[in-house]
Amino acid sequence: MADKEGKGTSGQVAFVDQTDPKKTLSAAQKEFIRRGNHMRRLRGRNVATGIIIGTFVMGVFGYTVYSVSQEKIMDELDEEARIHQWRGPKTGANS
Repeated sequence: MADKEGKGTSGQVAFVDQTDPKKTLSAAQKEFIRRGNHMRRLRGRNVATGIIIGTFVMGVFGYTVYSVSQEKIMDELDEEARIHQWRGPKTGANS
């Protein structure tokens, strides 16, 4: 008799099969189904947004590493220091 009321033999509520047109759903069950569908859509949007933001961050990071690897500021400073060492110090006595 408990099965006819929508409860299983162990006292748990049985799942509603929404494919059976003979069974009518309560307002709470319809709301639960609507919220579940809404949450699935939101989860998909959140995943897409996360992928887009992650791709942007990785792109900026990659571009930064690429740009810094092309800079030769330290090489120019080292070359300038070598030239000054080779010429010697400029003082009033030897200039």
